[in-house]
Formats: sequence, C-alpha cells, structure tokens
Amino acid sequence: MSDNKLVKIVSEFISTTGTISVDPLGAGHINDSYIIVVNPEGEFLMQRINHYIFKDVDALQNNILRVTKHIRHKLESQNIPDIDRRVLTLLPTHDGKWYYRDNDGNYWRMMKFISDSVSYEAITPELAYKAGRAFGEFQSMLADIPGGPLTETIPNFHNMESRLETFREVVKNNLAGRLSKVQDLVDEIEKRAEDMTKAERMHREGKLPKRINHCDTKVNNILFDKTGNVLCVVDLDTVMPGYVLSDFGDFMRTGANNGAEDDADLNKVSINLDIFEAYTKGYLETAKSFLTPVEVENLAFGAKLLTYMQTVRFLSDYIDGDKYYKIHSPKHNLQRSNAQFKLLQSMEENFDRIQEIVNEAAK
Repeated sequence: MSDNKLVKIVSEFISTTGTISVDPLGAGHINDSYIIVVNPEGEFLMQRINHYIFKDVDALQNNILRVTKHIRHKLESQNIPDIDRRVLTLLPTHDGKWYYRDNDGNYWRMMKFISDSVSYEAITPELAYKAGRAFGEFQSMLADIPGGPLTETIPNFHNMESRLETFREVVKNNLAGRLSKVQDLVDEIEKRAEDMTKAERMHREGKLPKRINHCDTKVNNILFDKTGNVLCVVDLDTVMPGYVLSDFGDFMRTGANNGAEDDADLNKVSINLDIFEAYTKGYLETAKSFLTPVEVENLAFGAKLLTYMQTVRFLSDYIDGDKYYKIHSPKHNLQRSNAQFKLLQSMEENFDRIQEIVNEAAK
C-alpha cells in the first residue's frame, strides 16, 4: 500500500497540520503494523486488522476497548503513574468509531505507541517469573469486569472437544492421502482424547468457570521497560472467555520447551522444569486471589492439554494438505506434530513433579 493511502488512513484518526511519517513494524503473522510519527502529536501504532481471521471487527474492537478501559480504571484507582505505558490506548476515528474501513474493505485501528519498550523472544527463568506475574495480574484485574462475557473473537479457539471433532472429520476425509503415514500418531491422539476433553465436561458440570483469557500467552506479548520491569500485556486480539488452565498451559507449551516448536531433533525436546517452576511461582503470586481450588488443581493438566491441542492442530493440517499453517517444507506440519507430541510425552513423564511444583507454589 502506498504511503499516500496510509497517510490518508492516519488522517481519519488524527488531525494535524504537521508532518506524518509511516514505517512498517515487524513481520506480524496476522495483522500488518506500522509506526506512525505525527509531528507534533507524537508516535502511534496503526494496524490493518486481518478480518479473515477476526470476522467480527466490531466485537473484536469492543472486547479490546472494554478490557483496556477496565485495566486503566484499576490502575487509576491505585494511583499508578504513567498509565499510558501500562495499558494500551485505542484512538477513535473522527466519527467516534474504534476502527476505519477503507474503500478496499480493509479495517484499520490506531493506538498510542509505547516507546522505549522492549520485548523478548528467548525465555529464561527470570523472564518466566516476570511473565507469570504479568499474565496473572492481567487475569486478576479482569476478573470483575462488568457488562457480561466478552465475545469469542475466534469461536472454540481453545475448545478441545471442537478441535477433536474437526480432527476426526479430517482423518475421515484424508484429502491429502497421508493418513497411512501417521496412523500411529492418530492412535496416540485418540488414546488421550477422553482425558483431554475433561475441561469442557467440568465446565458443563459447573466445576470449572470461564474467565477472561489472553489466549496467546507468549513472553513476546509482554512489553518491558529498558530496566527489565514489566510495562503491560499487549496483542489483545484473542482476549476472550476461556479456562485459566489454557492460558497457563499455552505459556508452558511455548516457553518451557527445551527445544523448538518444530524441532527436527526430538532429543532436544523436553519440558524445562526451571522455567515451569519460575512461571508458576510468578503466576500464582498475582492470580491466586481469584482462582478456585479446582482451577489451581488443574493448572498442571493445562500444560498437557495445550500441548496435546497443538499436536492435534498441526497433525490435522498435515493430513488435510497444509491449508492453515504456513510451511517451509512438505513435511513441516508433521515435524511440528512430532515435536509437540514429544513435549507432551515429556510432560506426562514429569507430571508428578509439575503437579508438585503447582501445589508448592499455591501454599
């Protein structure tokens, strides 16, 4: 898209007689992001929303607005300084909407840019502890948000029953003719299916509540200041109702793995107990006040659940002919599936220890 078109979109949010510069920011997997410098107004982040993934942009933006306003209110009540660096700030268009739809049907949003901040890709126990506190505090602040449930921006995103229904349909159809190559792994998934759908059953029985989840709890979705202190949780597109054990488990799946998500060398893949312990300690320090005993008891299970879920998702895509995830080789999704299953096996082998870590941190 030309700079002139981008400047035109900026002008839908900000009126200025000064200069405007536009520069791409990163290479996001879902949304296109730009750093906008408006002189003299300041720096902003503008994003083109991927409305093929987030089909209800009104609901998406309303979720983010409700969440950020509630967090801001909490921070103001605690007299926290520099609040614009502690929570995202959406900007409305001149006609009061929280997004702009251009003539090509693209959806755009604008927010204040949090400058002098850093994010991390690699994880250490120290960062895991800080991340645990940050995501625990995020959930804690939203535990009493008024106005009813948020919208599911991606319906059934962390619903294991729904994921298995899709998986079984894919296996039945076997469109890419690959099933015979992975039948052993399909059998392993089915052996665990009954246990891995217990969260949905517990919810229907009234034992496991739904909370507001982030649903993408990676360390790179937290901004830190230059001294290493947490500023705020970002990337709020997937904030929606879910089980806290899913958010807890998703961090462990990505952060507490000694190998890579798609590691070709399965000998490198195993659970990192130091990172698991550090994150658990930080998380329960800030989240324990609102969690029920059942939720705490099932956090360790959440690590297995999300790793199993991702194994199912990668393998579904491989059997279906690689339609969802971008791949870098013909067997990339199979490689991902094997790596995730190896991590799941490591979690199963160490389950008594990770359950003990949760119990100790909860005391």
